[in-house]
Amino acid sequence: MTDTLIPFDDVLKDFDPALGLEVHVELNTATKMFCGCPTEFGAEPNSQVCPTCLGLPGAMPVVNGKAVESAMRIGLALNCTIAEWCRFARKNYFYPDMPKNFQTSQYDEPIAFEGYLDVDVDGETFRVEIERAHMEEDTGKTTHIGGATGRIHGADHSLVDYNRAGIPLIEIVTKPITGTGAKAPLVAKAYVAALRELILALGVSDARMEQGSMRCDVNLSLAPAGSGVLGTRTETKNVNSLRSVERAVRFEMGRHAGVLLGGGKVLQETRHFHEDTGSTSPGREKSDAEDYRYFPEPDLVPIAPSREWVEQLRTTLPEPPAERRARLQADWGFSDLEMRDAAASGALSLIEETVAAGAPPQAARKWWLSELARRANDLGVDLTDVGVTPAQVAEVQKLVDAGTVNDKLARQVFEGLYAGEGSPAEIVAARGLAVVSDDGALSAAVDAAIAANPDVADKIRDGKVAAAGALIGAVMKEMRGQADAGRVRELILEKLS
Repeated sequence: MTDTLIPFDDVLKDFDPALGLEVHVELNTATKMFCGCPTEFGAEPNSQVCPTCLGLPGAMPVVNGKAVESAMRIGLALNCTIAEWCRFARKNYFYPDMPKNFQTSQYDEPIAFEGYLDVDVDGETFRVEIERAHMEEDTGKTTHIGGATGRIHGADHSLVDYNRAGIPLIEIVTKPITGTGAKAPLVAKAYVAALRELILALGVSDARMEQGSMRCDVNLSLAPAGSGVLGTRTETKNVNSLRSVERAVRFEMGRHAGVLLGGGKVLQETRHFHEDTGSTSPGREKSDAEDYRYFPEPDLVPIAPSREWVEQLRTTLPEPPAERRARLQADWGFSDLEMRDAAASGALSLIEETVAAGAPPQAARKWWLSELARRANDLGVDLTDVGVTPAQVAEVQKLVDAGTVNDKLARQVFEGLYAGEGSPAEIVAARGLAVVSDDGALSAAVDAAIAANPDVADKIRDGKVAAAGALIGAVMKEMRGQADAGRVRELILEKLS
């Protein structure tokens, strides 16, 4: 059955959207939430398991203290109240991704609650209220083999990897986000982006959405415009990119409106998001809390963090990302667009370290967002994994500033750094990349270029100085890009004036 989609602008004529965002963050602890198994990503399937995370009889869980600390720091950074006493619960359901047939989570007593995060969209600030941030464990990964959709329906068989089962998770749940109107998709995207930036600043997770260490469930409902009520919601599960969060909201707004304007009722259900089309498809009818038969976990003691511990953790919080961006932008003199691009690329810290190592801010930004960004894209890795350090980037720029190399030659220096050929200065020496500024060699190359391009030379003699660019290009080509372009221009004009 094909969904009827109402154009976005038409949706807003009749309906008010309400958002609810549930973000799951895998913590970067060395071991799992309730056992000592490692949490390394990409290990051989089912190689990081033990009787506890497999739910074998007699195995007893123990709470990971580092995970509790990380949960409290996240709560504090989100302006939440940290519980004086809380406990875990069993969330019961039958599905093969959790071998013990329940997930250890928190139900009515979360570690952190009643917070907020402010986000900016096109100069307008929206306060997203946080209902709760609670601790739980991740589930295993199920892969369905055969069939056309990759889902369980129609599959020949399924494979389950329990390495991920038991990894510490923090689930951050917003209150209904209303009053966003046409900006609803952008507010959703901005909130997840701001939350990811905060998580990275805290250092509690790598927050790699493409690897699943940060995932967003997008709840959306529509209500008649001006009614002030909440409609029936759907929950689009495991959306794994910022762009997809925005697209999921847009699609569901159009789909909900199509159902409602067609006289139907929106079904409360989970939905699957499809990256290729930006659409969603039905998952399962959404369960309510009572369907999970929550009850307190009998094998774990309650958690009662002292107020002294909470206040000590508050002192470890980093500078809020928005304040940091404003400070750096003022220090560096970047435009709003330049700062936005630097932040979106994940290069802020790298630029900051490069500037601290002695490079001008604009030069640091240029290298990280051009040459090094291209390499990261080619390799399919983050900027931090391109094989070049901020100190090396600063050293390359110092060679440019000194006139030892130009920008074109500097790119060859980076190639040498990728290959591990030594320091930038050693690479320049070994590869013979230094700019030629000797007037004798340059003068001979200029004479040859003039002789080979008499028409261009005549234009310059007639006062058309801009034509000198063609002769400069010829000299640079002849000298493999190693000529001092400024000095070449001076010589050309001296000879043809």
